[in-house]
Amino acid sequence: MIRIYKEKDYEAMSRRAANVIAAEIIRKPDCVLGLATGTSPLGLYSELATLNAEGRVDFAGVTTYNLDEYYPIDPANDQSYRYFMNKNLFNNVNVDMDKTHVLFGQAPDWKAECAQYDAEIEALGGIDLQLLGIGVDGHIGFNEPAEVLDPLTHLTDLTEDTIRANSRFFESEADVPRHALTMGIGSILSARRIMLIATGEAKAKAIATVLSGKLTTACPASMLNLHSDVTILCDRAAVSLCDEATIAALS
Repeated sequence: MIRIYKEKDYEAMSRRAANVIAAEIIRKPDCVLGLATGTSPLGLYSELATLNAEGRVDFAGVTTYNLDEYYPIDPANDQSYRYFMNKNLFNNVNVDMDKTHVLFGQAPDWKAECAQYDAEIEALGGIDLQLLGIGVDGHIGFNEPAEVLDPLTHLTDLTEDTIRANSRFFESEADVPRHALTMGIGSILSARRIMLIATGEAKAKAIATVLSGKLTTACPASMLNLHSDVTILCDRAAVSLCDEATIAALS
């Protein structure tokens, strides 16, 4: 089941998303959070740091697992997702760094790394709340549009569209890694709850496809319709292609 909530702008969406995560931590102080990178969650991570600094939410017992990581990449590289998470969240809250997990971008055996990642999450009882962003083509994590979708954590080739979109973070497009390690669709859907955030007109087509209720591997995020507890938080622009009746029905 998908529920969608439209906020007036990015800041309002970020505050609401941060409050959802904070509420989960308060409800279950030792919860397991699935986290995402990219520009979309920057605001909510900033909000969480503020809530933590104010003593309103405590990360001491929280365990985190990130969706994905470039491959190959040095975790110390300022474009790695480990670096991103340290800079934008982990270093700004009282989380135990030993309980923060990002796929190792220099793993000599990527298959073993992916299998171990899935096994660790399963041993902890699964992810309580999974945070997702969404690509303009509907990808979640690095599960790109394709004829078939992998269920478990795996190595994937990045599409030219994704490479082009991510090149803004690198000195040039040639510097963007061509591969990534990512949780699979099945890994994502195994979370107890899922929260997807989206902002801007560029995401409107993908959001409209998800809300159509139809499943297509051309839009991996459409697979969220198979889950029983999905919340989508958007700004106005991200739902600009959806009619108000659809939004009202799912709110």
